Amino acid sequence: MPVEVVPEWMSGLEDEDVNFIKNFLLSSGSLKEIAGQYGVTYPTVRLRLDRLIQKIRLNEDAAADPYIALIKRMALNETIDFDTAKLLIGEYRKTKQKREQK
Repeated sequence: MPVEVVPEWMSGLEDEDVNFIKNFLLSSGSLKEIAGQYGVTYPTVRLRLDRLIQKIRLNEDAAADPYIALIKRMALNETIDFDTAKLLIGEYRKTKQKREQK
């Protein structure tokens, strides 16, 4: 694949995330090794990996519904809390469903 073509799932990732993925692959997926490289604990690396997985899923979901993806991204980045995100998405889906029924 040419370098000019970036997969859709990578388009929303920051350079720091891409470097983490690279290091993860080069360490054969060893979270223990990554923790040593970054000078953090295993649970910290696990949390970072989980958040990165969520970001990738959000990028894939963005095409389906950009508003919901935005709210989820805001919750993931702790711009809004999880309960507020759930409330906003729930109300949005109700409104959307009512419009579709008309």
